[in-house]
Amino acid sequence: MPHIKAAVAHAFGEPLVIEDVDLRAPEGSEVEVTLDAVAICHSDISFAEGAWGGSLPAVYGHEAAGRVSATGANVRGLAVGDSVIVTLIRACGTCASCAGGKPTVCETPYDGDKGPLKTADGGKLHQAMASGAFAEKVVVEQAQVVKVSHDIPKDAAALIACGVITGVGAVVNAAGLTAGQDVVVIGAGGVGLNAIQGARIAGARRIVAVDMSEDKLEIAKEFGATHGVLATGAKPWRESYKALGGRGADAVIVTVGAIPAYNDAPKYLGMGGKVIMVGMPHSGATSEFEPVMLAAMGQGMVGSKMGDVVIQRDIPWMVDLYLQGRLKLDELISGRWSLDQINEAIADTKTGAARRNVIMFNR
Repeated sequence: MPHIKAAVAHAFGEPLVIEDVDLRAPEGSEVEVTLDAVAICHSDISFAEGAWGGSLPAVYGHEAAGRVSATGANVRGLAVGDSVIVTLIRACGTCASCAGGKPTVCETPYDGDKGPLKTADGGKLHQAMASGAFAEKVVVEQAQVVKVSHDIPKDAAALIACGVITGVGAVVNAAGLTAGQDVVVIGAGGVGLNAIQGARIAGARRIVAVDMSEDKLEIAKEFGATHGVLATGAKPWRESYKALGGRGADAVIVTVGAIPAYNDAPKYLGMGGKVIMVGMPHSGATSEFEPVMLAAMGQGMVGSKMGDVVIQRDIPWMVDLYLQGRLKLDELISGRWSLDQINEAIADTKTGAARRNVIMFNR
């Protein structure tokens, strides 16, 4: 097996270690992608901290873009040199969820312990989230990869793989927002800003951003929010009602994994509205709400994984929006780092000030 550089987690909560690992060649319907960029998502950080358990040692990272450098014998429609976005959505295409148009909740399990990665001495190395993209190259299923135009820079393209499809998709697919409806987005970080963009693109009447930071609320307005509400107030949902002309929202998108945000989310809703649950708290954390209010007002709460996207349909659309200047991606990038700087980039992301930090691979 050829050696590649990767950032390896050996213990939860400890810094990642840059080391040589083995990556086997693609087989069957697998594709090898030489990466140009991988963004740091909060899910990577939560996994590396042990928030949801998992197997170690592991290579995290799942928000990536690069070029195809090898293909398995059964790959069709992709060739060496193609520009691609790599996602964690490893859809089998045949289970009930995939067949029903919901590939983000594919029911076919994947064991990352038995994936294409090995330690340099041939030991087990977990390919986290079916990607393992904190590395120079990945080998993934063709179903996880979308061919895109060479015109989109790889750092911008990488963001689409998770943060963008999750935020935009939560509004367009999960909430099913229609023109003229009102939206509240709780959390104005990377995913939240994309939910705001999704609401703007879908034709929302008013878009209220809710966050703990005044600075983030100002940034949210640059991405399309019409109003900003500080979550530090006693009853911030009342300010949201005022911003929406005395009514509740048709959709509330919760993009942070904070329990207080989930406790309060239904309070922002109007009649018949629904909460879209995107942010992921740590395992074991629980939230409280009044079921009678949801029942009496015809409201609902639904989870949305990866924006409920179909990547071969939705990613080309989003790339096209970017190339038209209608979807902001470059403005989401807070910093560009090398693989050797990944721990510093993670620390910067954890401050909450960064929108997205991107690891760049110099070719």
